Amino acid sequence: MSAPPRLAVLVSFSGSGGVERMILNLLPAFLREGIGVDLLAIIRKPTPDLVRIEGSGLRLFDLGVTHTSLALPALVHYLKTERPAALLAAKDRAIRLAVLARRLSGVAVPLVGRLGTNLSAALRHKPVPLRWLRTLPMRWFYPQVDRVIAVSAGVADDTRRLTGLPAARVEVVRNPVITPELYRKSQAPVDHPWFLRADRPIILGAGRLTQQKDFTTLIRAFAQVRARRDCRLMILGEGQLRGRLERLVAELNLREAVALPGHVANPFAYLAKATQFVLSSRWEGSCNVLTEAMALGIPVVATDCPSGSAELLGGGRYGPLVPVGDVDALAAAMVQLLDHPTEASQLKAAVAEYTAERSARRYLEILGLAPEPAAPGRTATPSGAP
Repeated sequence: MSAPPRLAVLVSFSGSGGVERMILNLLPAFLREGIGVDLLAIIRKPTPDLVRIEGSGLRLFDLGVTHTSLALPALVHYLKTERPAALLAAKDRAIRLAVLARRLSGVAVPLVGRLGTNLSAALRHKPVPLRWLRTLPMRWFYPQVDRVIAVSAGVADDTRRLTGLPAARVEVVRNPVITPELYRKSQAPVDHPWFLRADRPIILGAGRLTQQKDFTTLIRAFAQVRARRDCRLMILGEGQLRGRLERLVAELNLREAVALPGHVANPFAYLAKATQFVLSSRWEGSCNVLTEAMALGIPVVATDCPSGSAELLGGGRYGPLVPVGDVDALAAAMVQLLDHPTEASQLKAAVAEYTAERSARRYLEILGLAPEPAAPGRTATPSGAP
């Protein structure tokens, strides 16, 4: 019996961010499809989640550096010695590295890049020279990539604009957000006094405490909601703006109603027990925590930021969309949703495409590694069936 084709996946691990989590959700699904996986890891920070990868057939290659720009010799050596069937590079710097390594190695491996961020929006407030440095080289590197996978239509449009690639070379594939682990972890208890009693609604926000997530607007909007409804706000996550947010909470006299517990080991348990989830971001690629909330049937409010939230919410059909940074509009939408929450069944149906299995199969089709269909007359055994 011949060995399964091997897919090389190149990614930089800088913590437990959204890209890292999505790649780690994809890998077990690739393995279940009968594809061998070589994870080519640039490990900038310890990544405990690496140990949770399930299934046989995965090989971990630590490239031995902590920055993408230093990984070129190791990647060239890997391509020459292992010759994978295809190479998937996640994030812009990894895509550029993969282009150079493929050329220097002389190995004609099919190369697909994955982008999870709206780069134009992320760089909007950066100095002009920095924006040019990040985006202008894309017009040289990206035409050498066979296909680019974007996580939302907004990211795809931005990528085409920045790279000049034709529409057919940029594919939208939904993030592999929904996994059995999501549902399993959501059932766990939460060790916080607010969740021990269901006497007051709990509004939840989550993400890094950075300008991108704009929790300043969320806290100010919550102050207006609190004046009209007896409720609480909890924001999960850690980051450089903690001090500023804590001072704002104190200035607005909200210390008893706002909690900033930092990073929690199992955010899904909190999310599943919240009354409402609010995305206040200035920009996203495709917001994973918004998708997770909807998959768990939790009513959501979101800013109409670039990119992804409008796609997830069907233009406002599955939850209110408000302008970025608009405190009054966000507060009004939060109150509206407390009074008239969206049905859980509608929310779950809206994100049905965001499963790890669907996403993995689409990736494999684009990579040219899709498994052969079952022979006529044979019935495939469902995944997990005895």
